[in-house]
Amino acid sequence: MVEESKALVCGELPTRFQPAMGTVLVAGATGYIGGRLVPELIGRGYRVRVMVRAESPEHAERWPEAEVAVADALIEEEVLAALEGVDTAYYLIHSMLIGLHRFEDTDIRAARNFRTAAEARGVKRIIYLGG
Repeated sequence: MVEESKALVCGELPTRFQPAMGTVLVAGATGYIGGRLVPELIGRGYRVRVMVRAESPEHAERWPEAEVAVADALIEEEVLAALEGVDTAYYLIHSMLIGLHRFEDTDIRAARNFRTAAEARGVKRIIYLGG
């Protein structure tokens, strides 16, 4: 187990690290849940890629062990690139900040883009938590 694992929030989970699992992508890593999930995955030894909308040096500082992929969920080609080599993806994106009137359509479009790209890349599992 990685030395950082002593600081894990959920240290007593009944699951075990699966070394055969490839890269785990966390879309929405800068949000409340994603920001807590990424260190847990890294601490357990997973190879993690965070998907963020805009490049920032803060991401590398916050998660030096993670790979950073810049992609907007509304642009399928960008999501396709972010999902290359990914086995499992956490979809923690929501469009609630754009306002009530545009939320539903935008949220559905982003989720569809993600699903389509994941299917094209052969992602084995998507864990979805949306708005």
